[in-house]
Amino acid sequence: MAETVISLKNVNIYQGSNLVLQDVNFTIEKGEFVYLVGKTGTGKSSLLKTLYGDLSLTDGEASVVGFDLRKMDWKKVPFLRRNLGVVFQDFQLLTDRNVHDNLKFVLKATGWKDERLMEEKINDVLNKVGLKSKGFKMPFEMSGGEQQRVDIARALLNSPKLILADEPTGNLDPETSDEIMQLLFQIGEDYGTTIIMATHDFIVINRYPSRMLKTERGKVLDSGTFVPNNHQH
Repeated sequence: MAETVISLKNVNIYQGSNLVLQDVNFTIEKGEFVYLVGKTGTGKSSLLKTLYGDLSLTDGEASVVGFDLRKMDWKKVPFLRRNLGVVFQDFQLLTDRNVHDNLKFVLKATGWKDERLMEEKINDVLNKVGLKSKGFKMPFEMSGGEQQRVDIARALLNSPKLILADEPTGNLDPETSDEIMQLLFQIGEDYGTTIIMATHDFIVINRYPSRMLKTERGKVLDSGTFVPNNHQH
């Protein structure tokens, strides 16, 4: 039986008092890789924000990594977020400390106490993203691709079931984008992590075809089983 990581039923999403997405219905299973596409202003960010508890849900039913979004309040949001990782386009690393301490900051903020376990975890995630010996580096000493890897490492710290990646290739050249895509697919395969990636980058989508959700005219359209013929990694 497949494990459902996200389920939305008859959900309406508002930005303020504006209805931006109406009657949203979709289910995403463990280990799926799903693109989220849509023009700016069509509700893509609002959908992402709803999934990680930034926008509260008033209409419909939704669960994300086992949390009922209707019952979310500010006390529960941190627990939801511990079970998912968010990867940003602009990395959002703390510029005043090295990579290792960026990661340690997140662990402490999410309740880790044991120094030895924290060290193990930091080494583990840096290893996973191919930055084994780069913990001592400051963010400004790293290329964009390396910073994006650190951002992915940070998202992996609490072994999340779900990663929400917001335009992770947005600031990268094509070759580096390729490396980041391969890394994301690899994480999905190795750890059964579900990944939702918001993107405008159709070159990436064509190279790595996968299921697609599209925000358009107040709806979320699901490509579901539609895959272009050139299915190859």
